[in-house]
Amino acid sequence: MTSEKVSSDLSTIMPRVLIVSRRTVRKNKFVDFVGEYHLDLIVSYGAVPVIVPRVSGVSALLESFEPIHGVLLCEGEDIDPSHYESELSNFTAEELEEIRRVHASDTTIDQEKDSIELALAKLCLERNIPYLGICRGSQVLNVACGGTLYQDVEKELPKKFPDCQRVSHINYDDYDGHRHAVKVVENTPIHDWFKESLDENSMEILVNSYHHQGVKKLAQRFVPMAFAPDGLTEGFYDPDAYNPEEGKFIMGLQFHPERMRHPCSEEFDYPGCPFAYKEFVKAVIAYQKKLSSQSSVPKGPKLNKEQETKRRMIVKSFSIAKDMYIAGRSSTVSVKESELEPGAVFLEENTAFSVLSLQQEHRLRQMGATVRNGYSYKKLKMKDEREKVTRSIIGKMSIEQLTDMMSFYYMMGQICSEVLETKLKTP
Repeated sequence: MTSEKVSSDLSTIMPRVLIVSRRTVRKNKFVDFVGEYHLDLIVSYGAVPVIVPRVSGVSALLESFEPIHGVLLCEGEDIDPSHYESELSNFTAEELEEIRRVHASDTTIDQEKDSIELALAKLCLERNIPYLGICRGSQVLNVACGGTLYQDVEKELPKKFPDCQRVSHINYDDYDGHRHAVKVVENTPIHDWFKESLDENSMEILVNSYHHQGVKKLAQRFVPMAFAPDGLTEGFYDPDAYNPEEGKFIMGLQFHPERMRHPCSEEFDYPGCPFAYKEFVKAVIAYQKKLSSQSSVPKGPKLNKEQETKRRMIVKSFSIAKDMYIAGRSSTVSVKESELEPGAVFLEENTAFSVLSLQQEHRLRQMGATVRNGYSYKKLKMKDEREKVTRSIIGKMSIEQLTDMMSFYYMMGQICSEVLETKLKTP
């Protein structure tokens, strides 16, 4: 088997995880990209990442990316506030200008990306497709479920908490090295993943942070998994939709566990860092298996030439009966009795031995494929027509001709009775 054939087989067998790209400018041109850490982890745990390009019109073409076994949404620009709030948090014009200046790379609204990702998030919620949201992806998930966001955490949160609880959620001078503490909630997936690294007294880990927005009102269906000292939700999930072994996984993380690595190596800060991806892909694989088992239809036996000819005759018979059923008795369509007979015989033979269930037979009737009725109706119609023609012919016969005919049929009746009696007595 060639490497191309193996590659093709794997792409159809392995589950597919959709990831929406982010747009940037390179050499005066727009370029779409996805961070490789996400892709590496998805592949290493047994799924295929499928990149959804952030281009106009894609939100209306998401069906083209089927089958979808999982969705991973990660970094990106701020979500358009119109999706969750009508006002800009009562910021003054000066404050808005400062936010745009400090966070210039994030504050440009990308409505196309919003449209694609919100559509994917809602699709996952409707179908129970596994979903992992990282950073912006967690915010998209919360908004899709009716939650809201702080439009700038460092301007809004300090108003509610004392100085000792204030947190820097982004540090452009130490972008990848910056960390802040989060308190992990017990009996949650994050607690399970990082329990070996947690101090029983503090229940804290240090996480990276690359955002200036965050969850304000958490959607009702979600349960928090971690909090920053300023009270910001750093992780949440739907406990009713979390069971990776059964293909259930709906979760959002504000931090980037895939990037929590030592500066001079690829080693993770904590052994639990890759677990979000590991459990997510586990759910994706289980979801694919569940989907396949639901949609798989056993193949019918291979038919020989004679059986195939008979099958086609039956199908044709059902089709004719359907047309007769729809047209009703007023139909003037010419139909041969021999064309209806195969379907009528099929129904009689199979329903007699309960080969067809009541549901199947009811379905046949719903489709108008009542061949038995069509066949009987055709025979009655032919009988009526013959009787009409016969009466017309007999009405023109003379008395002598009618007398001779009656004598003939009387004699034939006697002969038939004698032959029948003899056959019945024969052992």
